[in-house]
Amino acid sequence: MCPRVRSGDETIIADEEDETGRPLIIESLCVGCGICVNKCPFGAITITNTPEAAGVLTHQYGQNGFRLFGLPGPREGSVVGILGVNGIGKSTAIKILSRQEDANMGNLEKTPEWREIIEAFRGNEVQAYLEKLASGAAKTAYKPQYVDILTKMPGTVKDALSKVSKDYLIVAKELELENILSRKLKNLSGGELQRVAIAVAMLRDVDLYFFDEPTSFLDISQRLKVAKRIRALAKTGKSVVAVEHDLIILDYLSDYINIAFGEKGAFGVLSKLKNTRVGINEFLSGKLRTENVRIRDYPIHYEVTGANKFSGGELMCKFPKVVKDFGEFSFEAEAGEIHAGTITGILGPNATGKTTFMKILTGALKNDGEDIDLTLDISYKPQYIEATPGTVRDVLKAATPDLYKSHYKTEVLEPMGLEPFLDRELGELSGGELQRVAIAECISRDADIYFLDEPSAYLDVEQRLIAARMIRRRMENSRKSAIVIDHDIGFIDYISDRIMVFSGEPGMRGFASTPKGMRAGMNEFLKLMEITFRRDEETKRPRANKLDSQKDKEQRAKGEYYYN
Repeated sequence: MCPRVRSGDETIIADEEDETGRPLIIESLCVGCGICVNKCPFGAITITNTPEAAGVLTHQYGQNGFRLFGLPGPREGSVVGILGVNGIGKSTAIKILSRQEDANMGNLEKTPEWREIIEAFRGNEVQAYLEKLASGAAKTAYKPQYVDILTKMPGTVKDALSKVSKDYLIVAKELELENILSRKLKNLSGGELQRVAIAVAMLRDVDLYFFDEPTSFLDISQRLKVAKRIRALAKTGKSVVAVEHDLIILDYLSDYINIAFGEKGAFGVLSKLKNTRVGINEFLSGKLRTENVRIRDYPIHYEVTGANKFSGGELMCKFPKVVKDFGEFSFEAEAGEIHAGTITGILGPNATGKTTFMKILTGALKNDGEDIDLTLDISYKPQYIEATPGTVRDVLKAATPDLYKSHYKTEVLEPMGLEPFLDRELGELSGGELQRVAIAECISRDADIYFLDEPSAYLDVEQRLIAARMIRRRMENSRKSAIVIDHDIGFIDYISDRIMVFSGEPGMRGFASTPKGMRAGMNEFLKLMEITFRRDEETKRPRANKLDSQKDKEQRAKGEYYYN
């Protein structure tokens, strides 16, 4: 179908070096007409133009593969955060800087010499670091994105940590690993593996530390402890680079920001180094001022309703005191009310009863106290999602008769980015894609109340905010209600009208307060976490104050932990 092929040019040929015989597009001959994109039955082809000001071509995966332009610039005594959507090259960038992968500079025949790489980055912020790397003067430690590789290692947590440093107990205590030191690595949960991987990296005596998504699988309390520990590394004069999707944690731990932008799976560009506040605000606005590049067609706005969010809609139901005793773990929650058109956010550490509470309200578990029957139609998205047989289209079709209606397309399919893989099998989807399908399926059902357990898991920063906005609009427009558990404080702040705070001793006993207004609930929670929040003047997004900063001390003195 390619016009150039039909006219005799070998624009698309069989790749002789590819065992599968897949076609190869000769990009220098392609005119970008887009016919192959539309005709390909597998949706396998994308044609995109890279910006003229993309910068240095740092790495390329194959002839028609992903390209990365630029590298982040580490700073001594500082934490540099990398912010961007999934599939844009963030992990590739830090793998190159940490020597996990060699940069090919677009040369697919051979790896360039260090002098060629340094010459390409002359005058760039990263040049000095590359020179140290080339001479062997810079030692690095790398915490990978996927921590399940630790389960393939023999031995216990203690073995893994003690091999790195004999002083491992200090870090083990700070990251709450003391009670699992004798446990085998293959038996650890995702959160435990994450903390072990972070500890192993932190214990190394190096010049520069790289952390790829360090807060995945961690609860809020653990995220804050990890962020404080990462900042402590920088205070000793070390350089730190971290990729993170939780905006509040990224803001809290970073001194500077590199924004990764481009087109998912096609190319990624690393922006110039920016002040943390400026970088995050530019990312949300969708336009990078220094680069004069628009990275998104629309800005992401925070609705400034704060402590005055609506919380007094029509009463849908009341629930009595919730009590559950499993023997080793006991849980108790105060009685409360659920109102129409509102969303109740649930915050608290892991293993304090959040999922147990949700299961009791949905009827999946029996309450030890008064019987609970909300007399409402319920839709539930569980914490752990399993891919069932069938396609995305099959799942959504079973959830709603509106699948082919225009309003459903604009309200759900387009915001969640589901249209490109409607006909893919669920078992073929990534964790983030499966999560987006599960969210869409849950809120597409005809129900009175929607329960969503950790909907932001596996989603990148942009997808989280889009999902929060979409869920919020669905509840407001339908006058239905939702209860949402999540560990991303910014996500909960964005989506919620009321807050339930969970506390207690993880794994032993948990307690939940009755749903409260945003100010009262967030004040209670943030005081528990020993952190204060303020609003950004430009975007109105929530920002965590640096510990012992003037603003932090001022708000603590007033007892106002949530927005002064």
